[in-house]
Parts: sequence; structure tokens; C-alpha cells
Amino acid sequence: MKKRKELFVTSFALFSMFFGAGNLLLPPLLGYNAGEDWFWVTIGFMITAVFIPILGILAHARLQGTMADFGKKVSPLFSLIYCIVVYIISIAIPSPRTASAAHEIAIHPAFGTSPLLTSTIYFTLVLIFVLNRSKILNLIGKFLTPLIVVTLLLVIVIGLFHSTMEMNVATFETPVVNGILEGYQTFDAIGAVVVGAVIIISLNFKKDESFESRKELIKKSGFIAGLGLFIIYAGLISVGAFHGSEINIDATLSNEMQRANLLRGISIASLGNFGNSVLSILISLACFTTAVGIVAGTADYFKGLLGNSHKVYAITAVVACAVGVTIGQLDFHSIIVIALPILMFIYPITIVLILLNVVPERHASKMVFRGVVMVTFLFSIPDFLKFIIPREHLEGVIDVIPLAKYSFGWVLPALVVFLVLNFKNFTTKSRPIQ
Repeated sequence: MKKRKELFVTSFALFSMFFGAGNLLLPPLLGYNAGEDWFWVTIGFMITAVFIPILGILAHARLQGTMADFGKKVSPLFSLIYCIVVYIISIAIPSPRTASAAHEIAIHPAFGTSPLLTSTIYFTLVLIFVLNRSKILNLIGKFLTPLIVVTLLLVIVIGLFHSTMEMNVATFETPVVNGILEGYQTFDAIGAVVVGAVIIISLNFKKDESFESRKELIKKSGFIAGLGLFIIYAGLISVGAFHGSEINIDATLSNEMQRANLLRGISIASLGNFGNSVLSILISLACFTTAVGIVAGTADYFKGLLGNSHKVYAITAVVACAVGVTIGQLDFHSIIVIALPILMFIYPITIVLILLNVVPERHASKMVFRGVVMVTFLFSIPDFLKFIIPREHLEGVIDVIPLAKYSFGWVLPALVVFLVLNFKNFTTKSRPIQ
């Protein structure tokens, strides 16, 4: 009974650390725009927003260390740089984005407060939770997440029953690709390596747990959290698609206002005027738990990097929250615009590190790690540059690289290098001794 309770508390905590601002706002508009192609968009979205992140949790279950272990086979220097870059990105983009979303959709419409006041109070509460480090799993897993899940399911189930099931005409030429790229914006793959480490360290507070029992607990928690994400994402995408003909959103508005208005319309259609209050509570809780996970994960890493000092943990948490207050005053759309080029660069590297840490070790030697990561790095550069320089300057390169026009130019080169290096390893080991 105790083991089952621990499993569900850990699963709920993991789910809520994944499920933040983007996870709630992105899927309904994706479904709305996909219309009749909502199923194919859902498939693509699940690849980068559920499947890859849960593989990241399985990799954590195998390693049971810190995020630094994900890249250690490339080199210690690479691992250090990668971790610092990811944690800086995490506290500079997804964490402030949660405050921005909570302010724009939940707080400002109800109270009319300024972004500065909202983000200050918000990150003060985040800091209080993070400094009570050993209680994070229980506080989030026992109390906050069940409320988030129940509210989400109410909105989805009632929303489906109250929809006309008449969808818009599909606007995507390649719905699976659009779903995959939209999944990038959830930050779930990066979230997997960040919040997975939070779960590991939280479990390490329990000295009676063995390596194998923790491994089993983390794996099962990952699958349960993944199933929860799958159900919620599929539900939100389908609700957005099935309400397409009855909720009109102004196409001249920014994307974040379209997302907010659509979600608000669905909530009101599902739960009446009470839906606005429900939506405010839902967004605030979902954003808050994600911010706690990000700040705690960042503080954990720098604490371990600098002599396991609790003072370092506290200082890092304070700095991360201060950054959140500063950037959290930007609107949600501005933060996404800043995030996109960075995501197109760091996301492919994160995906291959997750995959390489999941495959059997005989297929993931140091040489394989180095080769695949290096090729992924090189072939991700054009995707990054699309947002920096005029696209026409890159057309020659994009036309030559397979799948580059879909922003997946790194996929085939990485796969080829993985197969070639594994074949080389196999032939070397199979060669008879002279």
C-alpha cells in the first residue's frame, strides 16, 4: 500500500512539473487550426511532447544521477556546457513564461494587477516551495496535481459533449510535422532532463530505497505521467478541433491571445460563466508547479557542481526567481518568439542525448555519442539560422539537406552516423585476432 501511494505521488508530481503554461495553451489552438486533420497533428505532437520526454525519464531511471550524466560520454566539458546552457534557458524562458501566462490569462483579467506585482508574488511563492526542497514531491504530488488533473478532465469531457463536432478546414500542409514542431514549444524534452533530476534527488532523500527499487519506481512513474500527458494533450487538441465552428477567434490577434481566447471560450462553453474561474485556477496551478520544478532542478545542479553547498542551492534559487520576475513581465508571445530559434538548436541535441541514453549500452559507445551529437549539432545550425538571417540566404543549403525544409535536417545524418559507427564497432569486435 505504501509503495502504491509513493508511486502515484511521484507520478502526479512528475506530471505536474511537465504540465505548464505552454502545455495547456498550445494544444487547443493546434487542434483548432488542424480541423479535420486533428488526429495526425496529435500524432506529431505526441512524439516530441510525450514520447521523447518519457524516454528522458527512462534514461534518468537508468542513470540515477544528474543531468550531467546525459552528456558525459561525449566529454566532461561538453556535459558542463550543455547543462549550463539548458539550465540558463530553463530559468530564462519556460520559467518566466509560466508567470507571464498566469498573469495574462488568470490574474490580470480578475484583479487588473501589473505584471511586476504578479511576477513578484508568483516567484516569491515559487521560492518558498523550492527552499522546502524535501517536501516538494509530497506538496505537489498529493495536493496540487490531483486538482489540476480533475479540472482538466472536467473541461475536456464536458467540452467534448457540448461541442457540435463540426471542424474547421485544415490549414496545415504537413499536419504531423506541424504537430512535432509545436511539441518543441512545450519544452517537455528539456523538461524531462531537468525535472527528472528533481525526482531523482527527491527520492534520494529516502535512504531506505535501493538503486533497483528507485529505478522501478521512476520507470513506472514515467509511464503513468506519460499516459496522463497523452490523455490530456489528445483531449485538448480534439476539444479545440471539435469547437472549431462555434468559437471564433480573431486572426489579427497575436498567437498567445488566440490561444487564451480559445481556451476561455472552451471553458465557458463547457462550464458556463464558472468556466472563467476554473480556467484561472487551472492555469495558475499548472504554471506554478512547472516553475517550482524548473527552479528546483537548476538549484540542485549548481549545488552539486559547487561542493554540494546548501548556500549555493539557496542563492541559485533566489537568482532564478529574480530572473523570472524580470523576464516574466514580457508577454507570452514575446517569450515564445525569443524561444523558437534556441529551441531549434538545443532541442535536437537534447533528443539525441535522450535516445542514446535509452538504447542498449553496446550501441552507445563514447565514439557513437560523440559522432551523433557532433553531426546533430552541425545539421541543426540551418534551423537556428532561419530565425537570424533571411531565409532566402539559406535556400541552397536547405535544398541539399534531406528534410531540412521541415526543420528536421539533423535527423537522417544523425541516424546514418549512428548506424555507421555501430557497424564499425561490430566489425572491429568481430574481426579475428591475428
